[in-house]
Amino acid sequence: MLNLVYISNYMVETKMEIKPGLTVRVYQKIKELNSKGEEKERIQYFEGLIIARKHNKEIGSTITVRKVSEGVGVEKIFPLNLPTITKIEIKKEAKVRQAKLYYLRSGYKKRLKEKTVK
Repeated sequence: MLNLVYISNYMVETKMEIKPGLTVRVYQKIKELNSKGEEKERIQYFEGLIIARKHNKEIGSTITVRKVSEGVGVEKIFPLNLPTITKIEIKKEAKVRQAKLYYLRSGYKKRLKEKTVK
């Protein structure tokens, strides 16, 4: 199985597929206004666990990434062909049996078993 990792709006094939159970780091360009009123662009990353992937190979496909920050769960939905996403980096892989990991939202106490990332 080849994976499509998105680097600066171009799909690049890798050996892993973006699927639920992966811990990923999504790099995204952010435009801000500084005190002088000038636009400044920087790259910010969001690291978390993919709990869902919708519309698998379509143009409008999305992934839902969840992390717990200071005891509060934070979820972001990223369209995969978003031009502001510079790259998606795969950190860890967990062994899961379901396509949607929504049960992790309601305080799932056990840890997911992790596989090695090649």
